[in-house]
Amino acid sequence: MLSSWRRTREDQHVKERVAGVFEDVMLRFSGSSLIHLLTLGLAASPLTNMEAVRLFCRTAALSVTVSYVYTLSFYSSCLVFTGYLETGYRHGCFCRKVPKQDRLDSKPAWYRCLMFTLHGGHAHDTHLLLGCVRRCYGDWITNTYVKPFVVLLYLVYISFGLMGFLQVSQGSDPSALVAMDTATVLYARAQQRYFSSYSPVIGFYIYESAPYWNFSVQHDLLEYAKGFQRVSWLEAYLNYLSDRNESTSQARENFTHTLRSGFLKEPQFAHFADDIIFAERGQGDEPDVAASRIFLVAKTTENKREEMSILLDTLRRLSLTSRVRFLIFNPSFVYLDRYSTAVSSPLRHSLLAVIFLLALSSLALVEPLVAVWLGLTILSVQFGVLGFMTLWGVEMDCMSVLCLIAALGHSADSSAPLLCGFASGRGESRTRWVRVALERHGIPSLQTLICYGAALAPLGSVRSNLTSTLFRCLMLTAACSALHTLAFLPTLLTFLPPSKNRAGHHPGSDELHRQEVECVEMNDSTRVVDQITTV
Repeated sequence: MLSSWRRTREDQHVKERVAGVFEDVMLRFSGSSLIHLLTLGLAASPLTNMEAVRLFCRTAALSVTVSYVYTLSFYSSCLVFTGYLETGYRHGCFCRKVPKQDRLDSKPAWYRCLMFTLHGGHAHDTHLLLGCVRRCYGDWITNTYVKPFVVLLYLVYISFGLMGFLQVSQGSDPSALVAMDTATVLYARAQQRYFSSYSPVIGFYIYESAPYWNFSVQHDLLEYAKGFQRVSWLEAYLNYLSDRNESTSQARENFTHTLRSGFLKEPQFAHFADDIIFAERGQGDEPDVAASRIFLVAKTTENKREEMSILLDTLRRLSLTSRVRFLIFNPSFVYLDRYSTAVSSPLRHSLLAVIFLLALSSLALVEPLVAVWLGLTILSVQFGVLGFMTLWGVEMDCMSVLCLIAALGHSADSSAPLLCGFASGRGESRTRWVRVALERHGIPSLQTLICYGAALAPLGSVRSNLTSTLFRCLMLTAACSALHTLAFLPTLLTFLPPSKNRAGHHPGSDELHRQEVECVEMNDSTRVVDQITTV
């Protein structure tokens, strides 16, 4: 909106200037807001298996809505206020009338610095970035000898993205949730260094009353724990009975009585009392074992995470078919469960967002190829961010999934104006319209990305794993979006559809066809202006 405002004439009526800005910007801004709301809505839906992601995306969708209303109301009012200040030739910050140049020269240096202003009609001509794009970058990026190198750069981008994509791993390390150099991280490093061949301690919980005195039940439970390092009250109790030359298959009353009165009274077995819960049956009857637990530790190899995931799935499938109702749990299982579909979730959201783009473009009567280009750009940015973040050492955890979801809307914001500006032109060469689109829309995107990167820079110094992941993913999002907006798209659009064969439209021809103007030079008290009279 600010870039479009700079292209308007100061001598126009404020209403006409604001109307021109809304006509130029609001369709794309509304479309990008819809893309944000769509991707965040999909991530906040039951399609996502992470409650943290749902909570974040619900809040982010609310912020996008508030931002849209804010832009329509308060920010637009600021433009109107600025327009009236410019019409009265008043300073934008101090609202004071800027004196004529001869009077300004007689003022102190600090006053001249505060009151320094540019002629509004020529402010865009003196803008440093716009001058660089108009005189240097636009000609360079569309040069015939530069295009092959840009295409080669894109192929390298895709190759490295694919290499990283094939190495994506799930971030299931709980120590990633805490700050760096804390006791938790030091413990995790020591455990990984010295005891990495053992799995976490797995709790095996039997949550219903079971006939432990039955031989087949005993056999099943011992078979489930076979191959583990075990801390099992049942195994110790059966050995205790065998040492006393008693049968392990007894009547319920005898089995329970010996367990309570004999086994748990022994000093070496007394600690098992915390692992068994008894339920009273009635007066004079031996209580039942209502619930119990044993602890298991598995031997693993270097692929510890994959083996734990397989072990978890195997034991859970077994719990569904076993006659004994049991659960297995360890706090690290939360992360194995949480990110089991973390890789597929962002890609699914990307494909759904692209389908929505195609449908939205057909309803809004936008150039169909713009939607195709925008969809491909979003997928390309998403693919690059996913691949390069893996090469940068970022795993697929909660924070990286959030950043991938945010990358969808960010890439659409950056590239959509450039694509729409290029596709709207007719009657000129592709190269000419690429340069025009870069001048009109590439600079605002570049300024946005520069501000975005400057805002992210302090995050790089925070000693936190989650914040480090956030910094890396968002910086990659900004870098990949900038590459597509300022390099890949301007080059590819010079020789790929949409076509520019239909004549009848030239850059700026709409205004020339819409009105004739008569320019009369007039002097007022402060400056020389062009008085525009519409015929």
